[in-house]
Amino acid sequence: MNSQAVDPIQVLEKARSSSVRFVILRFTDILGAPKGVTIPIEDLPEALETGKWFDGSAIEGFARVAESDLYLKPDLSTFTILPWTHGHGTTAHVICWVVNRRGEPFAGDPRSVLARGMERAARMGYSYVVSPELEFYLFQSDGDKALAPTSPDAIGYFDLATDRAHQVRCEMVDTLRTLGIPAGPGHHEISPGQHEIDFQPADALRMADYIVTARLVIKHIAQAHGLHATFMPKPMEGRAGSGMHTHQSLLRVEDGGNAFADPEDDYGLSSLAKAFLAGQIAHARGMCAVLCPLVNSYKRLLGGFEAPPYVSWARINRSALIRIPAIKPGRYQSTRIELRSLDPACNPYLAFAVMLAAGLDGIERRLPLPPPVEEELIPMETAELEARGIQRLPATLGEALEALEADEVIQEALGPLAAERFLEAKRLEWAAYCRHVSAWEIERYFQVY
Repeated sequence: MNSQAVDPIQVLEKARSSSVRFVILRFTDILGAPKGVTIPIEDLPEALETGKWFDGSAIEGFARVAESDLYLKPDLSTFTILPWTHGHGTTAHVICWVVNRRGEPFAGDPRSVLARGMERAARMGYSYVVSPELEFYLFQSDGDKALAPTSPDAIGYFDLATDRAHQVRCEMVDTLRTLGIPAGPGHHEISPGQHEIDFQPADALRMADYIVTARLVIKHIAQAHGLHATFMPKPMEGRAGSGMHTHQSLLRVEDGGNAFADPEDDYGLSSLAKAFLAGQIAHARGMCAVLCPLVNSYKRLLGGFEAPPYVSWARINRSALIRIPAIKPGRYQSTRIELRSLDPACNPYLAFAVMLAAGLDGIERRLPLPPPVEEELIPMETAELEARGIQRLPATLGEALEALEADEVIQEALGPLAAERFLEAKRLEWAAYCRHVSAWEIERYFQVY
């Protein structure tokens, strides 16, 4: 388990001096849903020593009943006091590893899945660094009633405003920074009510911790202002979907230099970066179910609003699956590639794990990089796309699950247990959707047929 060394005594002293009364021991299930148990601060030393027991069979995608005894081991490098709890039961949270009764990492723990991938990269001499752009919608909340599709603003991309939504987003960024999360800048996105908060680069394991925490913080602050924040990829028909475009690079462990940078290359990419990119192109379909995990995800990937329906890469084509951001002269340390298919509903631990595995496979096998596609793909005829070897991303969750089942590299990155449980949970979701008779079907067919 890859944790930074932190002195437990210093953490306990900080908790006492800040009058912390409770600690939330947090983790995620296989789908990325936040889970946790709240303990009095007096019980934290015991949790550090022996772990906090819980029934793994009750958690989505975790252990079966026969192997249900699991324990939460706090990673004290993530210990943070929640600022909105001051004065009324001050509470901290700490993200935990999930271990078995022998203290070994539990194979179904998404955080451990990513840690294994990071350790593999470290053995190859690299640190995997990511920088996501988290998009979400804010809706008006109406008590216990269903949310009406009414946004709290009527402005568009990068528009400036002094309305309530702008102030709420600023509060979100400020709170995240108070928690030590490198958030900002933030801005309005394409559609009314749609927002984005960007994150400064960090190693992928720490960033996954940040994203899981950020989603909770954003929802909490929205609720406090009578709003509802949703990370649903396509909450409204005819409006932009929400993505989580993620910038990626590999840094050399030996000197911290950017292994993706080559200022002599037309695209600024080293041969290693091109092999990494080729790996992600090769496994784009196989990892899609992990990056875009909901039935709803594929309504975003139909194209339009800069969503990437095809497997391609480019610099200026913003509908490409992977884009190469331009770098200012002399700023080669910032060289990166941007994967644009992810959506904000994904489990970031699993998403970053499969993205890394795909890239490393490209490096290890020295996969050749197909040529870039700078022209718009959506108007192209199917025959032309096939002639150029351009594949389409899966059009449905069912198709994405089939692609995952056929991709041994991505399944190996997840590990047998996590892959099995993820596929099992998502097959059930897809089957339930296929059985459902929607209002659209009733409206379209009931009277006609």
